[in-house]
Amino acid sequence: MVTPKEGGPDPATAPFDMGFAASMVVDADGAVAAWTPAAERLLGWPAAEVVGRPAETLLADPLHADGATDIARQCRVRDGWGGLVAARHRDGRRLELGVRVSALSGTDGGERWLLSGIDLAHSPSWAVSGTVLEAFLTQSPLGMAVLTPELRLVWMNETLERFSGVPVEQRIGGRMGDALPGIDTAPIEKIMRKVLATGRPVVDYEYRGWTLAAPHQEHVYSTSFCRLEDSEGRVTGVCYMAMDVTDRSKAHERLALLNTAGACIGTTLDIGRTAQELADVAVPRLADFVTVDLLEGVLRGDEPPRGLALRATALRRAGLSSVRKGAPEAVARIGEAIRAPEDSPYVRCMTEARSLLRHDFDVDQATWLTADPARRTRIREFGMCTAMWVPLRARGNVLGVVTFFRARRPEPFEQDDLLLAEELAARASVCVDNARRWTREHEAALALQRSLLPHALTGGTAMEVASRYLPTDVQDGVGGDWFDVIPLSGARVALVVGDVVGHGLNAAATMGRLRTAVHTLADMDLPPEELLAHLDDLVIRLTEEDSADDAVATAVLGATCLYAVYDPVTARLTAARAGHPPPAMMTPDGTVMFPELPPGPPLGLGAMPFESAELNLPEGTVLALYTNGLFTSFGEDPDIGLDKLAHALDRPGLPLEDLCASITGSLLTGPPEDDVALLLARTQALGPGRVATWDLPCDPEVVSCARGLAVRQLAAWGLEEVAPITELVVSELVTNAIRHASGPIRLRLIRHTVLICEVYDGSNTVPRLRHARTTDESGRGLFLVAQLTRRWGTRYTGDGKLIWAEQELPVAAAG
Repeated sequence: MVTPKEGGPDPATAPFDMGFAASMVVDADGAVAAWTPAAERLLGWPAAEVVGRPAETLLADPLHADGATDIARQCRVRDGWGGLVAARHRDGRRLELGVRVSALSGTDGGERWLLSGIDLAHSPSWAVSGTVLEAFLTQSPLGMAVLTPELRLVWMNETLERFSGVPVEQRIGGRMGDALPGIDTAPIEKIMRKVLATGRPVVDYEYRGWTLAAPHQEHVYSTSFCRLEDSEGRVTGVCYMAMDVTDRSKAHERLALLNTAGACIGTTLDIGRTAQELADVAVPRLADFVTVDLLEGVLRGDEPPRGLALRATALRRAGLSSVRKGAPEAVARIGEAIRAPEDSPYVRCMTEARSLLRHDFDVDQATWLTADPARRTRIREFGMCTAMWVPLRARGNVLGVVTFFRARRPEPFEQDDLLLAEELAARASVCVDNARRWTREHEAALALQRSLLPHALTGGTAMEVASRYLPTDVQDGVGGDWFDVIPLSGARVALVVGDVVGHGLNAAATMGRLRTAVHTLADMDLPPEELLAHLDDLVIRLTEEDSADDAVATAVLGATCLYAVYDPVTARLTAARAGHPPPAMMTPDGTVMFPELPPGPPLGLGAMPFESAELNLPEGTVLALYTNGLFTSFGEDPDIGLDKLAHALDRPGLPLEDLCASITGSLLTGPPEDDVALLLARTQALGPGRVATWDLPCDPEVVSCARGLAVRQLAAWGLEEVAPITELVVSELVTNAIRHASGPIRLRLIRHTVLICEVYDGSNTVPRLRHARTTDESGRGLFLVAQLTRRWGTRYTGDGKLIWAEQELPVAAAG
């Protein structure tokens, strides 16, 4: 280590000076010609052991000696060489030296080289001289200043002078606020006083504002403060260093804004809300006033037009935000049409599918505003001085345009602002297009579901009915709930309610398929348990056919259904269920119960057979059939929902329409999370005055007696007008039963909305409609029945079958 000469300065505190370095002289042959005591102290070699020996033995790596020739050549051409050299201490240690090589000329004309070096590991941190220090402080990219304990400026460098825009001569002796009118200096001076009092430095304190160097542009500065003391520890002032971090701050703000946009834009699948979220995110962090205008078709979910068709497409305001309360700058409010000339930035931005930036927006130079004086007035009134128009584009389609204005903020929009605006618009565009697509699918699903659900329900004289269907409000769209009231033969009525798994078009389409299947099976007059068995087979087959499409297969598999048949003649209800909750029942005295029905499995499992149960229903009983969407607000405990339903249903005297509204209002506290289907039916009985029944022997002679019984009953009902046709129908059906069946025969007439004639026999043979030839003497009975009646059919019972036929009644006698 280099030590000071006697009485000389200490190298540890002296500025860097090669005079304190270890030195030696090397001759033209590369041998050491001279060796100083400082060199001995540095490398440990005494002069007697080094002088005359090759200098390369002092290197840590002898292979590096090959470069000595190049160094010597450079020293001849230039005035010396400097660099790093790895040397070897006498004890074998490796030393990293900073070396300076200079060429020497002797009187004999021979070449010599003076080598001076210092140990980098023990040098005084490469201390610099006062001149270098002054140049470093003055020319540093950091703004630096020194203030007295009274916070008066005594020194500042050129960088800080450029920051402030005020010459140093005018600032010396003054306070910070004297030269920085656009910056709140009170918090800064408070920090400096704290540093002076505590001695603890403050690092990276940020503040923002404008200076006289750029009065129309806000800058952000990062400043550090430290206390200054003399050699005796007395406080002499405070030093602060400032760095312009405007670009860094803007980058952080833009990144933060993009993160906020990612979290706040597109939170729902509502187009209008998404547009408003874009406007709210951009104000005030990017602009003072933002409008989002979308094509009218986009708001409806339609496919947007392309090319020149965009010029003729109307815009409608979908989003609006301003730093001023109520957005007084706006010429159009949300939902209003936007009328812009073809040469306006609004239309050009969309048709050219590119952004437009106006650094300095001059109202008087904007010719397109001539046709839009209202907008010109607003722009001038609120001082909108810089603007950007950015198209909303997604998947190759232009959806609209978003406009950004600044008025309060003095700095104009720049290219980086435009890039940020385009990124915001790009993210919002995808969300808007997703919402548009969902809106289109949602509307299509709703339309499909409306077309599949019954438009008018009627229970005839057997039942009074009312219903409610509330589509879901979740993002997946509509579901597959359905209900139906199906007139059956014999004045009976079928009540159906079902639920398909999932939401959307697949669920709605599946619901339509199942509803159609139930109608078809109901026309076959199948008992409820048999109908569900056939429906279960159909679902299994559909699942197998749609196995490649998971969404369709899932919607079909696991569907539930409740099918019930009410007979107003016997006042009995026969019901079976496939994974569906049982109905609720309120008797005329106000008692509410949930009758036990055999718990059949959901459709498509094919696990167990379905069973039905029969219930006696007093006239005036109210039945409630529903789907589980009615109970979604009660969590996973269905008993709570059933108790709520029972309480809401217990209003005997209320009309069914009002009762529907009361039940849904009580059980649904908000938008339903699943589709809700509710079907209410109040039973009515056909009394003895509307039904006539006769048991007949199986004897051909009884046919004329049956005709007479029927004619007399029609006369008692005042229906002589239909007697001729009824007499023929009774004759043919009774004759057919006697000829092809066995056992007792029962004839029944029912006066309903139509006149129903039923003939029962104990046979299970299927009657067939024949087209007899002209030479045949028989076989025309059922053909005549089919021609003369409204409709006819066969219904099987547990011990036989019955053939029925319906006749239209005169208008005055109907019902």
